[in-house]
Amino acid sequence: MFDIQQIKGIIFDYGGTIDSNGMHWAEVIWKAYEEMQIPVSKADFREAYVHGERTLGKTRLVLPHHTFHDMLEIKIRLQGNWLAENKKFRSVVDIDSFTQEIAARCYQYAHQSIDATIPVLDQLKERYPMILVSNFYGNIEAVLEDFGLSSYFRTIVESAVVGVRKPDPEIFALGVQAMELPAENIVVIGDSHDKDIVPATLVGCATIWLKSLGWTPYTGEEKADVIIEDFKELAQVFRL
Repeated sequence: MFDIQQIKGIIFDYGGTIDSNGMHWAEVIWKAYEEMQIPVSKADFREAYVHGERTLGKTRLVLPHHTFHDMLEIKIRLQGNWLAENKKFRSVVDIDSFTQEIAARCYQYAHQSIDATIPVLDQLKERYPMILVSNFYGNIEAVLEDFGLSSYFRTIVESAVVGVRKPDPEIFALGVQAMELPAENIVVIGDSHDKDIVPATLVGCATIWLKSLGWTPYTGEEKADVIIEDFKELAQVFRL
């Protein structure tokens, strides 16, 4: 049972929560593919997306100074090259133009999503210490600076820096440790049920699930202390 009176601190996920209003970034990127009428199936796109993420996990292509737009271009180019090399495009695609246009559309989407979160973050910051716990590539500080979000979070626990990735509960345990509060006085807010809600529950935190389009269909058995479908609903949850 979620008790607002018990909450003394907030741990936020970043990607998919603050920057896309709960929508998995694969879905955001696919939407841009559809808008540009990229000649590829969604199944092939998903393979390209996985290839890109695995490549970034193995190879340090994203550097600490890279902004979110820089990172998008790296990710989209990896996808485009894989699709071209594996002859998945149904017609000729110029990879440079494809990369620039998809990245620009996705960056704009992120900006719009973040602009919508800021009024809520402003109010939450006045009441609660906030920490970020994120699976990211080592450049989260540059991304936050680019979007004007650096001042909102007391500490950042970034997977590429601490060497632990969600869904390992240890990364949330590090967030709890950094907050210097008992876990039962902390609420975790994230978009991924498997990577945010489940491990946060295991370390004893309350949870708020921002539920939107995920990577896989939901079973209907997912649980969280609070479920919302829009970031702005946090204003009601916290009675701002």
